[in-house]
This record gives sequence, C-alpha cells and structure tokens, in this order.
Amino acid sequence: MNDPFPLSPWERRFENAVEIVPYVTLAVSLVISLASPDQPPGGIARTLGLAALALAWIAGTRALLPAAVRRRRIHVTVHFLGVLATAALLTFHDPIFVIYCISGFFLAAHFAPSRWTFAAVATTSCILYGSTLDWSQATLQLIAFYLVIIAVQTIAIGGGSIAGLKIEERQRKYRKAASDLQTAMAENADLHAQLLAQAHQAGILDERQRMAREIHDTLAQGLTGIITQLRAAQRVEDSDAHIARALTLAQDSLTEARRSVSALQPHQLEDAHLPEAMTTLARGWSESTGVDLHVEVTGDRVPLSPAIEVTLFRVAQEALTNVAKHSGATRAGLTLSYTGPVVLLDIRDNGTGIHHPNSEGFGLSSMRQRVRGVGGSLEFETTPGEGTAVSATVPAIQGDRR
Repeated sequence: MNDPFPLSPWERRFENAVEIVPYVTLAVSLVISLASPDQPPGGIARTLGLAALALAWIAGTRALLPAAVRRRRIHVTVHFLGVLATAALLTFHDPIFVIYCISGFFLAAHFAPSRWTFAAVATTSCILYGSTLDWSQATLQLIAFYLVIIAVQTIAIGGGSIAGLKIEERQRKYRKAASDLQTAMAENADLHAQLLAQAHQAGILDERQRMAREIHDTLAQGLTGIITQLRAAQRVEDSDAHIARALTLAQDSLTEARRSVSALQPHQLEDAHLPEAMTTLARGWSESTGVDLHVEVTGDRVPLSPAIEVTLFRVAQEALTNVAKHSGATRAGLTLSYTGPVVLLDIRDNGTGIHHPNSEGFGLSSMRQRVRGVGGSLEFETTPGEGTAVSATVPAIQGDRR
C-alpha cells in the first residue's frame, strides 16, 4: 500500500545523514586523535580498541539489521544508549572524541516527535560537557553555567527537531491535499464533459419528443379531420360545407404546425384562459365529428401557468381525437374541475371501449409524458362496450392574468 504522506527529498537526505554521521564523526575523531604527537604509552592501542568497539556497535545494531527492526522504539533506544556509552568511553580516554559524541544530537531525531527527544538531547549534552569538564577544578558557578547551557541546548535542539517534523508533516498534508484537489478537478472536468454530452443528447431527445407530440397533436389530428370532411363531401351532393370545413381545418393545422416549430402555445389559448379554450375546442370538435359533447367547468376558476394550460389543452385534444377515431361514441363529456391545490380534467364517452387496454399507443404515451412533465398524473379506464374515461390531475400553479 502506498504511503499517503511520502517523505520529502529533504527528509530522505536528513535520514541518510543521520545514518552516516556516527561513522563520519568517529572517523574524524580517530584521525585527529592518532595524529596527536602526545600519546601516552599504549594510548594508540586503547584508542584503536575503543574505536573498534564503537564501530562494531554502530554497524551491528544499525547497518546490519533489517529496516523493520531498526524502526522499533526499543531498538532505537538501545542503539542510542550504546552510541553514547562508547562516546563517553572514548571522550574520557581522549577529549577529541567529543566530536563523535555530537552524533547523539542527530540520533535524537529518531525519537521525534515525542518527549523522549528532549531526554535524548539532554543526555547527549550531559555526556558531552561532563566528559570535557575538569571535575577537580569545577565550581558551583561553573556547574550551574553548564546546566544552563544544557537546558538551553536541549530546548533549542529538541524543540527545533520536533517543530521541523511538525512543519514537514503539515506540508506533506498540504501536498497530499493539493494532489487530491488536482485529481478531483481532473475528474470533475471529465465528468463535466460527460454531463454536457449527456445533456446535449437529452436535449436533442426531449426536442424530438416535443416535436413528435406537437405533430401528433396538431398535424395528425388536423389531417384526420380533413380526411373525414372530404370523405363526407364525397357522399353528398352539396359538399360545400364539408369542403369549407376541411379548408378551415387545413388552415388551422398549418397555423399549429408553425406554432409548434416555434414552441408556442395553441392559438386557442393565446387570448383566452383554459375554460374558454376548452369550450372552443369542444364546439369545433362536435361540429366536425357530429358527436354530442357536453362541457362542464366546476370550482373557482383561476388563471393557470401557460405550461399547465397547454398540457391540459393538449390532453383534451388528444383524448377527443381518440374518441372520434376509435370509440364510435354518440355522446361524450368533458369536465374541468378547479379544486384548490389541483386541477382535474375528465373526458369520458359512451363508445365501445378498448378491448386491449394494456396496449398503449403513441397518443396515450404522449399524454402521460405531458402530464408527468408538469408534475401531474394520468389515469385511464375502459370497459369493452361501456366506454372510456381519461382523467388528468395536475398542480394548480397559477399564472399571470391576461
């Protein structure tokens, strides 16, 4: 599993430096010690022996062990104490090995961030100054001076080490957050492009469905009426009335086609509200079909939003067309009811009914889509030989008064 907060290049360089500092300081101290001309009898041999012991401890407890073992707190503590112990022995033997003792300050970083960092720095400082102090000549003031230095050094080095790690940890989190943000932005850009493409396709589909509904509700119904009138004209000698009616239907159909392309409302609703438009629709339908149609409006009439009025008008238009084409009815009724929060539209007939009510054609599907589009519902009931009833319920969203 990848580390969510990987080490920065600076941290990796510092960790590598901590690993090699004991070797470097030990080597420098050893070279300077051996180069000193004032060597007591057997001093070189003792120096080499103690240096070999220190080197064996560093390598044996650090370099030769697996990384998983080196990271354990108990191992870090034992390794640190061993380095300080060998440093103390070498420094009491030759003060120049105080250079090697300095590596304890670097090793204290392995305890950060915790209070043990301060303990490690303080221990290193005590050995560093204690091994170089001439205790036979020490005074109370000198000891106090060294204690103050140790305290300040402990706070400065330990606190600096912890603060550096905290700052680096915060920076790692910032880098991770910035990386996550860039990834999220890239994903959002791809998602946005996908949504735009989907919205474009959905818009095309919605427009196709709208045009299909408008063509079905206007041109198809108008052409049906024209054909009906022309057929009637063929059956009678005085056909002028039927031809005139067919011409009127053709002109209305052309007007509706133009309005559908422009996404305008039906011309019956242009200067009137829904009840008046329904009455006009019913009168024209009854005249062209010869079916007696009773229109009733109940409740307190309120001006509805154009979308609601267009929906109910188109549903009534489609339902009446179905009555004329399929039912063979002699009577029909249209009721528009204002009931406060909703408006109800009922169209019923005394025709033959539908023998396969579960098989919906485009007209009924178009009515359902229209009603659902304004947050309403459509119910359809039919019984063979007893007629058909269509009921639409839509929210009474009010519009501006004309």
